[in-house]
Amino acid sequence: MSKIYDVAILGGGASGLMFASELSSKYKAVLIDANKELGAKIAVSGGGRCNLTNVDICSKYYRGDSSFISSILNKYNNRWLIDWFAKRGAKCHIQKRGQYFCIDKSVAIIEALKSSIKGVKIAKGTSLLRVEAKDEEFKLIFKDGNFLIARTLVVASGGLSFPKLGASSIGLDIAKRTGHNITKTSPALVGFTLQPEQNFFKTLSGISIEVKVIVGDRCWEDYILFAHRGLSGPAILNASLWWERGKISIDFIPHLKLQSIKGAKKNISTLLKLPKRVSKALLEHLNILDRPCYRLRDDEWNSLERLHNYSFAPAGTFGYSKAEVTSGGVSTKDIDVDSMQSKRVKGLYFIGEVVDVTGELGGYNFQWVFSSAKVCADYINKLCRV
Repeated sequence: MSKIYDVAILGGGASGLMFASELSSKYKAVLIDANKELGAKIAVSGGGRCNLTNVDICSKYYRGDSSFISSILNKYNNRWLIDWFAKRGAKCHIQKRGQYFCIDKSVAIIEALKSSIKGVKIAKGTSLLRVEAKDEEFKLIFKDGNFLIARTLVVASGGLSFPKLGASSIGLDIAKRTGHNITKTSPALVGFTLQPEQNFFKTLSGISIEVKVIVGDRCWEDYILFAHRGLSGPAILNASLWWERGKISIDFIPHLKLQSIKGAKKNISTLLKLPKRVSKALLEHLNILDRPCYRLRDDEWNSLERLHNYSFAPAGTFGYSKAEVTSGGVSTKDIDVDSMQSKRVKGLYFIGEVVDVTGELGGYNFQWVFSSAKVCADYINKLCRV
């Protein structure tokens, strides 16, 4: 590997590949990734179908500085992203809830990005040990003892989720050592583990139902999945992004008014419009005997109202190994919104998931990482420091 580069890109995931694709070929550049294959996380996203973006892209679906996020997304929105990939043979179509999925699955997204990279040396399977910043240059020292020098360093290393796909703290470590503020990180878009009182949910493992989940002033009407470790499914994953120790609430019967079935002769478990196993488990948990509705006492009807607002505190989450993304990261207060350059260290840039911007399910995170990478590439291309 050559020792001196104009630009070093740390990370071969979505943001790193987009940046490399958009970087001017006038630069002598290198992309460094610890994995043996680029785009490892893209390959498994959305079950291998890659939920690229969404019809409705705006800052309200993100955790982070809304004005910073809006500025980036207004420059490069969903229309830009869809067109960018379509021109390179990776067309998308709308599926459920306004989500855009790649017609030819994730492999088409990866190939579109890789084929657009011109003049950038690719160093796969290369593990970085540390970075030393001095005199407007960056010395990248690798675990095998080799090193290189770069005048510009673009950190696109992602977050802490999916360590089996090569995720590491290297980007955050670089930020810390260079004096940047780090917003506390946590697993996000991840399932919840349970307190002993809710362990009966585990007996329903494998069953999925549509409910309404509420965290603070946010709610999602979508599916939850009972799992052997706790609760998962889209509504739970979104809730995990905003949950900060405390209670969440589930409306198990959002479209049923209990008053409408009070006089019915059928058993309550039948009329709750839930899978029978779920109905019976909830009734047992509430100490209500399953019998015809007209025979239930007033206090039992009062207990049943809890199904509209079943409030409990999760024990925790499934952790980074199961999390789709990482919440938190390099504070946007330390990043220039027009370039993604650090306000503290000239020539140092942070893009993608390593930044304190995290979206809900639905293509929001891919939109962010690609848009932030494009903003960064545009700025560096204008510098023409070659």
